[in-house]
Amino acid sequence: MKFVWSVVSISALLLLSFISQSTADAAAKVDESVATNFELMTSDGQSFTLHDYAGKPVILHFWATWCPYCKKLQPGLEKLRLNYQHTDLQMIGISFSEDAGANPGQSLLDRGIKMTTLVLGDEVAKLYGITGTPTTVFIDRSGHIAWMTNTSDPDDPNLDKAIQFLLK
Repeated sequence: MKFVWSVVSISALLLLSFISQSTADAAAKVDESVATNFELMTSDGQSFTLHDYAGKPVILHFWATWCPYCKKLQPGLEKLRLNYQHTDLQMIGISFSEDAGANPGQSLLDRGIKMTTLVLGDEVAKLYGITGTPTTVFIDRSGHIAWMTNTSDPDDPNLDKAIQFLLK
């Protein structure tokens, strides 16, 4: 009986040790998911800093004017932006990896997309580990990255679900 009790005690200690380590690992991952501040210019020449939106849910849509998948996704993002315009949700387009002479702000306006557009976002894309377009990053009110997606489906229900999560 003492042997069984010892095995149970050792097993419990090992399990607690594993749970503690898993919790520490999860905490480290949460810290790594903090959205890094950056500063860029809008397409109309205004300064934009992510920290100015602290406490608000933010969606960063990384895209390029030449990207056919971005063109497909953007009407869905615009629809969501309009659906949630009564909230404090911020939807920001960040143009990167552009061809010479591209005019991202005008390209979006020509498509009927009115989200704030930031230009020359190559360094910010690197900062966030973005390698392809489109990539959409969802940042919660505490400044943590809640979700990232490469979907180009404008009707992807997960986009709306992610926004609802951010707005809690």
